[in-house]
Amino acid sequence: MLAVLAFFVGGSIGSFLNLAADRMPAGRSIVSPRSFCESCNRHLASFDMVPVFSYLWLRGRCRYCRARIPLRFMVVEAFMGALFASIYFRHGFGAEFIVLGIAVSLLMVVALIDLERGLILNRIIYPSLVVLVLLAPFWTELGLTRSFFGSESMVASLLNSIATGLGAFLVFLAIALAFPKGMGGGDIKLAGVIGLLAGFPGALIALWLGIVSGGLVAIGLLVFRKLGRKDTMPFGPFMALGTIAALLAGGEIISWYQEVGDYVVRF
Repeated sequence: MLAVLAFFVGGSIGSFLNLAADRMPAGRSIVSPRSFCESCNRHLASFDMVPVFSYLWLRGRCRYCRARIPLRFMVVEAFMGALFASIYFRHGFGAEFIVLGIAVSLLMVVALIDLERGLILNRIIYPSLVVLVLLAPFWTELGLTRSFFGSESMVASLLNSIATGLGAFLVFLAIALAFPKGMGGGDIKLAGVIGLLAGFPGALIALWLGIVSGGLVAIGLLVFRKLGRKDTMPFGPFMALGTIAALLAGGEIISWYQEVGDYVVRF
């Protein structure tokens, strides 16, 4: 029953993230006015916005004008619901649930906006950097251990986060300088956010997953001629999803990588 509650919380946040992804690039408020149909301008009732179920019940159309609702709305709600349920199964309802819930929500809205608009907004990145620097000493107390040369003190947590954030920023800056058309300024700043958020080795896993998955998708699009050699592809969504995977299953990913490495060495 509590897992269902976690799914509903995540789905509701996913609904809000859909709204934010539509409004923030245009500089519109995410608070007012409340949700409405973009086709007929009718305000939506609460029963029109039940995560996932309203979309299915209404068959993907507005209750009032029957305009089609983008499938993305239901997909994001379902995905966020699944993420929050996963966080609950791993950590229960506690500090970790809140911290990880906020983290994946931040990453998801960044991914959505970059995917649809090709933008990583400073109005999201800069406040996130400030908050993450302030939180840096407290990660271990919040259940997300950050060590530095074997120490798990508040100072160690701070040093781990700052060093990883700065390191990720500088590495991506170097990549952008070497390949100017391959990466935007938003990706560089997002790398710094990921370093502060995931720490070491989490950020290493996150960015590795982002680079590998983004590269594979780009190759696939080129092979099937959906992407030209001179076209660009948003990289932020892959960085964000890689970070979500690292935050929720970083330990399992490291164990799997070690097992594969051991197998290759034996072979």
